[in-house]
Amino acid sequence: MGNDFEVYVHVPFCLRRCGYCDFNTYTAPDLGAGASRANYACMAAREMELVHDWQCAHGIAEPAASTVFFGGGTPTVLPADDLVFLVGRIRALWGIAPGAEITTEANPDTVDAAYIDRLAEGGFTRISFGMQSAVPHVLRTLERTHTPAHVTRGVRAAQAAGLDASVDLIYGAPGESPDDWRTSVRAALDLGVRHLSAYALTVEPTTAMGRRIASGTLPKPDDDDEAVKYEIVDAMAQEAGLEWYEISNWAAPGHESRHNLGYWRNVDWAGIGPGAHSHYRMPDEGAASGKTHAMRAWDTLHPRRWGQQINEGHVPFAGHESINPQADLEETIMLGLRLREGLDMQAVHARTGVDPAPVIQELTDSGLVTCTQGRIIPTLRGRLLNDTVIQRVFSAVLH
Repeated sequence: MGNDFEVYVHVPFCLRRCGYCDFNTYTAPDLGAGASRANYACMAAREMELVHDWQCAHGIAEPAASTVFFGGGTPTVLPADDLVFLVGRIRALWGIAPGAEITTEANPDTVDAAYIDRLAEGGFTRISFGMQSAVPHVLRTLERTHTPAHVTRGVRAAQAAGLDASVDLIYGAPGESPDDWRTSVRAALDLGVRHLSAYALTVEPTTAMGRRIASGTLPKPDDDDEAVKYEIVDAMAQEAGLEWYEISNWAAPGHESRHNLGYWRNVDWAGIGPGAHSHYRMPDEGAASGKTHAMRAWDTLHPRRWGQQINEGHVPFAGHESINPQADLEETIMLGLRLREGLDMQAVHARTGVDPAPVIQELTDSGLVTCTQGRIIPTLRGRLLNDTVIQRVFSAVLH
């Protein structure tokens, strides 16, 4: 577990809502209580100030931010100057460590070279483009508005500005063939990006796509089809020199998303914006020993109520929970088994007193993990059956 501190800023606005999207996003430009596109940067900056004061009042002393990440929604529907302004507020409140990674997600429709140049001037180091597919009929099924040419234009502009470019793909869309998927992966890799994310399509019943699948007008994603496509992207990424470092992410060495690695390593982060989650190590009340406990908080979901709480001078938390040692260990196991660095079974042994040798042997014999210096690392088969690996470790070591 690291001592890093990260800041995540959620921008809840989109030009259009995609049919598969279940994120906390809105297409209206003004949602009331100051939660509008025009005023959003000011409201998010006010939340940062309230959160910083709250941290100080609760004895939470964080180091300078090692990463900053703007997600959404579509952060790039805001002017580039707004994103740069918010980076400046983070620097003023918490500090930003030398060499920090500063990323924004981007819809390829919403950026051009001038926009990207402004981000680079303002301290950004990385852009993650929502490519999703390079095949027009798949993009239509996903209700994406960009074309493959927009992705190429954006990535080339980012590379020219000296920014690291990443692309996100989605596999398993209704009607997508394995050859369609190969076309998308090849198009992404041919851009020369040094980071690639590929996520299996998850369809929530409340989304437009979920309703179409329920009505029978679209076929349901198939688990076997998604497994084949995972093997395709894994092989193609490796051939291009990108190594898997998390189940859904591949990167050239040194170009991993440090921000996302922080989540998977359970570092502290402040989440800013409607629905954003935060994670802190809180000092134990009345303890002089320096002991801490983990705490998770989440912001109010709807931007209007979020804005009202900020205008009233309150940190806009909707709720929070203390993470007890058992839950903390469960999260450590689940997250560690998603990573190429693996799960430290010696540390699990120290926390539980349970000898991990039998489950390590079982998983190794099943071809689900390899074991190096006491760390178990999922094989390709173990990544495809990750839930099975997690459950077997749970059953073996948790009381």
